[in-house]
Amino acid sequence: MEPWIAATLAAVCFQTARFSIQKRLKTAGLSAAGATWARFVYSAPPLVVALFGVQRVSGAQLPFPNTEFWAYGLMGGVAQILATICVVALFSRRNFAVGITLKKSEVLMTALVGWLVLGEAVSLAGFGALLLGAVALLVLSRETVAQGGARQSLARRLLTPSAVLGLTSGLFFALAGVGYRGAMLALGDDPLWLRSALALTLISLSQMLLMLGWFLWRDRAEIARVLAARRPGVAMGLTSLGGSFFWFTAFALQNAAYVYAVGQVELLLSILGGAVFFGERLSRREVSGVVLLGGSVLVLAFVV
Repeated sequence: MEPWIAATLAAVCFQTARFSIQKRLKTAGLSAAGATWARFVYSAPPLVVALFGVQRVSGAQLPFPNTEFWAYGLMGGVAQILATICVVALFSRRNFAVGITLKKSEVLMTALVGWLVLGEAVSLAGFGALLLGAVALLVLSRETVAQGGARQSLARRLLTPSAVLGLTSGLFFALAGVGYRGAMLALGDDPLWLRSALALTLISLSQMLLMLGWFLWRDRAEIARVLAARRPGVAMGLTSLGGSFFWFTAFALQNAAYVYAVGQVELLLSILGGAVFFGERLSRREVSGVVLLGGSVLVLAFVV
């Protein structure tokens, strides 16, 4: 198995667990922004300690985070914050598996953003597989907004709150993935684990501080609520740490669009997680959309 595929699969496992915990935090009384900030609060400080501890033991020289790194890194970091807020808000409107599926519009968008920002193009066959995934999203968006069986236009389906949140999160995740790949490439040829650890630490710390500034300005009470949610917060911080490290590693090795495409195996885990933890069931149309999206992953496995 290619290293970038193995890293992506590991990231997906950690991310699915993290989203499950974030959904519980959202239903437990935290706002979407609070549940998002909790991720950074409980992962960034341990990352700083771990990075410098490992660096001191190994004697490795940390790469220099130049201007290009910060430009790409902050673009990705801010986009990830906004994307995660959208996903957590989406969990309140749709069941767990479909919320994750709508988020997967990130795959098609990443192909475009990666080409525009980094000049990285996908193959024609790969683009066809991404289009198949887009069809699956349309099937799911129709299920999402159908009210009482009424037929609605495509425009109305895509402009409902659930569809807008899913598609907006996909766009922001696309910007995040491309930004993180650009940041990793900007760190040069240092050992992969060291670049991943440094990028993850600096960006996570920046995200934590940016959101802290927001809460100090707009909602100081939410800070206390996040800090009070220590038990699920620590669990989410650990899963976030593992998932982010492997995402950064995968982005350093491969085109972000292909990384996200392989990451669609998250759907299988989300369905299992929704059934086991939340007792959720999918309708026939939702199952059809998931099957189509899974088919696009299989096609990509043969063309990448």
